[in-house]
Amino acid sequence: MNVTLRQLRVFQAVADSRNFSRAGDRIGLTQPAVSRCIHELEGQLGLKLVNRTTREVELTEAGRSLAGRLDRLLDELEIALSDVQGMATQRRGKVRVASSPTLSANLMPACIAECQRSHPGIQLVLLDRIQQDVLGSVRAGEVDFGLVIDPGSPEDLHGEVILSEPFCLVCPPGHRFARRRSVPWRELTGERLVLLDHASGSRRLIDLALANHQVRCEVVQELGHPTTAFRMVEAGLGITVLPALALHAAELSALCVRPLTPRVDRDVMLVHRRNRALAPVVQTVWNLIRDVVATVPVDLPAMRAPGSARHAG
Repeated sequence: MNVTLRQLRVFQAVADSRNFSRAGDRIGLTQPAVSRCIHELEGQLGLKLVNRTTREVELTEAGRSLAGRLDRLLDELEIALSDVQGMATQRRGKVRVASSPTLSANLMPACIAECQRSHPGIQLVLLDRIQQDVLGSVRAGEVDFGLVIDPGSPEDLHGEVILSEPFCLVCPPGHRFARRRSVPWRELTGERLVLLDHASGSRRLIDLALANHQVRCEVVQELGHPTTAFRMVEAGLGITVLPALALHAAELSALCVRPLTPRVDRDVMLVHRRNRALAPVVQTVWNLIRDVVATVPVDLPAMRAPGSARHAG
């Protein structure tokens, strides 16, 4: 069966007007063209749809059955085509983005809010996952793209850096580093460290920085979330190294934050499968996240001390 949309629209016009000439006037076809379309449709269906008289067209039982369902079907088809056209013109659609927890908490809420404001026809769906699961979701095509910490140089992914932020030291107020304005990486030698585990995108970069500065220290705890690391530091179990985005004043009220020198940054990236062009609606969200994140201030919390968000001591 090879029924065309044109044949169905012609039949709809004939069913409504009960006259070939009036149907032709309505849809811009001649009476012979209307008659030909109806004949072709009947041939495809193997059923007679109309009985022709000298003045009027009468629907057969099959014609009445088709006409009774056709309005709804064509309306639904028009809505579906409109939705697809909206995707092509970047106005409508669902975009799925995976992001690791720290980035989800600190960057994505503003991005989702801006998407709702500036592109109300686009639904931005966030999957909050650890870094390796984010990368797996991108590779499997489960999401349109991901927001991650620089994963290195995987050959199967294309990435764009949208933010760079420094690693900082967090220690108790009684620690010797609390009296310093900054702390060299090399002076971490001999310290007990509480670090994020290897599921975090940051851990690879922290280990690399420690190795590059020939730091020899004991990692006493490996944890999945910065908040847990803060509580460990408060309990006197060690000190920690975390990226600036993870440092919230409310969670650090009893701790000191100092910049590490020389400055070592982690890159936040958008990634998608290489050699897969983004659909226009997906590209719209990609650009939106890049632009919103570009406005995020990433400062060195060098003077933060217990009891104040910014301190000059």
